[in-house]
Amino acid sequence: MKSVMLKNTDVTRAWHLIDAKDKILGRVATQIASLLKGKHKCDITPHIDMGDGVVVINAASIKVTGNKMQEKRYKRYSGYPSGLKEEPMEHLLTRRPTEIIRHAVKGMLPKNKLGSRMLKRLKVYVEDKHPHQRQLKAETSQKSKGKKK
Repeated sequence: MKSVMLKNTDVTRAWHLIDAKDKILGRVATQIASLLKGKHKCDITPHIDMGDGVVVINAASIKVTGNKMQEKRYKRYSGYPSGLKEEPMEHLLTRRPTEIIRHAVKGMLPKNKLGSRMLKRLKVYVEDKHPHQRQLKAETSQKSKGKKK
């Protein structure tokens, strides 16, 4: 048997909806990263961006274990002297809850151009309302068409 190496033109993308309400951050991030990389597909090619799109809802109600809410700190640096800012997870969760999930998933993706392309297909929303109903409906209608045949 020969190994199959797919091309960019052979990739078919789907959209997945993940509800993060009362789920643990690391486990949800692992699931999202796997979908973005395309690891759930049987014909994965590592050097091709094969992943699907992911819509995450209810990001504000994510759970973490242990004392991470108080002890975990997110850092950013402006590039200027004394420009290092630190923020605890509980403050970031109230200010920008989508960034916690985006940051966790970004750390699990490749650190190259493929990883940044994969991250663009991640859409995170604070509540359960999102503007991606058409992509998700198109995916479910294609699945139902395939089952009828």
